[in-house]
Order: sequence, then C-alpha cells, then structure tokens
Amino acid sequence: MSTTPPPPPEPSAAVEERSPPVDPRSERTRRGLPFSSWWPLAIGALTGIVLRLIFSGQPGGAFTAMQGAFVYLAPVAVGAVTVYAAEARQRRTWAYYIWAPMLTNAFFVLGTMAILIEGLICAVIILPLFAVLGAFGGLVMGAICRISRRRRGAVYSLAALPVLLGFLPADESSYQRIGKIERTLVVEASPQQIWRHIHDARDIRPDEVGHAWMYRIGVPLPIAGVTERTPAGFVRKVSMGKSIHFDQVATDWQEDRHVRWIYRFEKDSFPPRALDDHVMIGGHYFDLLDTSYTLTPVSAQMTELRIAMHYRVSTQFNWYAEGVARLLIGNFADVILQFYGRRAVQAN
Repeated sequence: MSTTPPPPPEPSAAVEERSPPVDPRSERTRRGLPFSSWWPLAIGALTGIVLRLIFSGQPGGAFTAMQGAFVYLAPVAVGAVTVYAAEARQRRTWAYYIWAPMLTNAFFVLGTMAILIEGLICAVIILPLFAVLGAFGGLVMGAICRISRRRRGAVYSLAALPVLLGFLPADESSYQRIGKIERTLVVEASPQQIWRHIHDARDIRPDEVGHAWMYRIGVPLPIAGVTERTPAGFVRKVSMGKSIHFDQVATDWQEDRHVRWIYRFEKDSFPPRALDDHVMIGGHYFDLLDTSYTLTPVSAQMTELRIAMHYRVSTQFNWYAEGVARLLIGNFADVILQFYGRRAVQAN
C-alpha cells in the first residue's frame, strides 16, 4: 500500500534568506574614493618635481637640469611610477600605459612652473620630449607588471637611476654644435630704403613681430634696434621687454649692401627671470654668434634681402635642442625679414 509523501513545509520567515540591501556608500567605497583614479598621476608628477629639485646644480657641474641623466631618465621614471601606482589598484590597458604617463609629465612640468623653478620657455620646449619618454617608461613598467612579480624593485630602480647618474658632472663643451640659418625675401623697395629701416627700427609694435614662435612662448618682445656710430665703429643698440638690452657690434660694414654683427652682452643685459637660464643668449647652453644682412638689387625698386644667423647649442641632447633652435630661429628670421620689408614698403 503506497502513501503520498507530505508536501515540504513552508519556509518560515525566521530562516528565509534575504539579500541585504545595497548601501550606496559601500558600493562607492568598493569602486574607490572620489578622484582616486587621479592619485597615480599625482604621485608620478610629485616624483618628477622631487627629481627636478634634486637636479638644481650649476651649469657644468653635477645634478643640473640640462644633464642627460635628468632629461632622458626623469620623464621615464615619472611614467613608470604612474603606471606602478595605477597597477597597484587594478589592471590597466596598454593605452593607459601611454596616455597616463604623458599626462603626468605635463602635470610634472606645470608643477615646476607653479613653484617657480622652471619658466614657460623651457616648459614649452621640453614638454614634447618628456611626453614621449614618459610614455616609453609607462610601457616598460606596464610590461613588467604583467610578466613579473618584481614590479616594486623595478620601479625603485627606474626612479633611482637618474639620481645615481646625476653625480657625474656634465662637460657640455664637448657637445658643442654650431649651426647656421639663412632666409631670403624679395622686397619692393630699394636697398637704401631697406638699409635705413634695418639700422633705425624704433617703436616696434607687438602686431609687427609678435606672431614669431619664440615670442609666443615667452621671449620678451623687441622694442627698438638703432645703430650708432661710436669711436670703435658702428654699434646697434637693441632693447627688449623686461629691460633686456644688448649690443650688436658691426664687424663688416658695406653701406647699403651688407652688415655683419656679433653680439655683446653686459652683466645686466638679462635681468633676473627675464629669460629662462637654460635658454639664455650667450649662456652655457645656447648662444647667437652673429647676424648678417645682405641686400642685392633685383631691379630698380626690387631688392633681395638675405639674413644669415650663426648659433651654438651645447647640450647632451643636441639632436633635440638643435632641432628646436633651428625651428625657432628660422621662424624668427622669416618674421624679421617681413618686418623690415613691410616698413620699407610702407615708407615709400
């Protein structure tokens, strides 16, 4: 005789399992504190600023900001620290290893400007190089985090390497490189008219030359350039913004045809903070050696105006510094020829 089993008892309210309500605050904590995704970038930027403070030595000695140990390795260390700090929280993408270190190096450079140890000119010039090297450091650290458990030792090594190499003094004289820039412009004016404006350029307005790239990144604008006859010969007195002043001494003078100047600087030619120390004209790392103008008649009222400028760069990264110098000086040469040509035409 078979019997039907009784139905299972109804679960009581006391033993029924219920999912606890989700606390929004605990969910936010699990995901991370507000802005916590920015902490790796902040840590990386702070690492760079500390390295820059360490590399504050005098030109030609140890621990200078223009040493290859700093320029090449500091942005790599910044990128590596950024990725290491980010990977400590969660796995990141390969794209993150690139863009996060690039952004961190931008914050690093801005931080050095904020605490007044770097100027706008140097910041603009060096940022592209730092961004690329930072991305390289981020990729290296990202690869280490994916294939090795020794990530901490790796990031310490990358951060310490620039400091260890910074003890070696820099002898930039062995890296000296001389370059030359030439530009020409055909002007609808006679050589005599152009010659007059080359030697008597007064009240230079920002709209006349301010679009030159070097002035856009912070070099003070020129105010005047006037040639005077002195017992030692012809000397052109140049004045610029922020009380910058210097002389151009004529070493070759052919009236209405050709002039060559060398530069003469005094102790007060560049007041403090008028120019970044690393790009000071006549300084340890950069100099303008001479400038010449040649005027060649093309027709009765047409003249070919040619400018030639020799410059020197002396850094452990001349492949980059000279490229920047050629870009800025070449653009300046184009702008200054247009300036003299325009004034000569307008005076007709």
